[in-house]
Amino acid sequence: MKNIAVFISGRGSNLEAILKKRSSGYIECSIPFVLSNKADVLGLQVARKYGIPTYVIDLKSFPSRKDFEAEILRILSFHNIDMIVLAGYMAILSKNFIESFGKAIINIHPSLLPSFPGLNAQKRTLDYGSKFAGCTVHFVSAEVDGGPVILQDVIPLFDDDTEETLTMRILEREHLLLPEAVKIISEDRFQVIGRRVIIEK
Repeated sequence: MKNIAVFISGRGSNLEAILKKRSSGYIECSIPFVLSNKADVLGLQVARKYGIPTYVIDLKSFPSRKDFEAEILRILSFHNIDMIVLAGYMAILSKNFIESFGKAIINIHPSLLPSFPGLNAQKRTLDYGSKFAGCTVHFVSAEVDGGPVILQDVIPLFDDDTEETLTMRILEREHLLLPEAVKIISEDRFQVIGRRVIIEK
């Protein structure tokens, strides 16, 4: 059984989606802790509701990014973490951090990558006039939102969509897609060939 750390920065709805699937037995893994880079976010309350210990590691509390990331790596090593899940974690991980951890890190993004990486993806999808939107779970690489795609889900764009309605419709799909990706990766049911992630049934 893999040890998984979940990183958050906000309300923790994707975290709760994972924890619900874990509680039901659909995902078999250990989650020793949830880490946030912000204090007093709702996601920390979600973790505590499920009995998961939490850490708050804020970059502003450290003299440098190197020290900040060294502390996170120390915690990961202490808990023998096998995989990191970024569930709305809004801090960029450096190339050095990714290489130093050396294990799977996955992220959920509210667009159909490689389209609209980075911030404000929903608004940019609407502004571009796209006919479809969606979400992507991908492996994290040094390039922001640039790692190999694990899973994607597609939804149509409606003429009356706003940034708010599109965000909520994508979020509903995220709550299904991210736990499924966690299950696949935690069970080692995948191969990465070049940029393609081949999922074993």
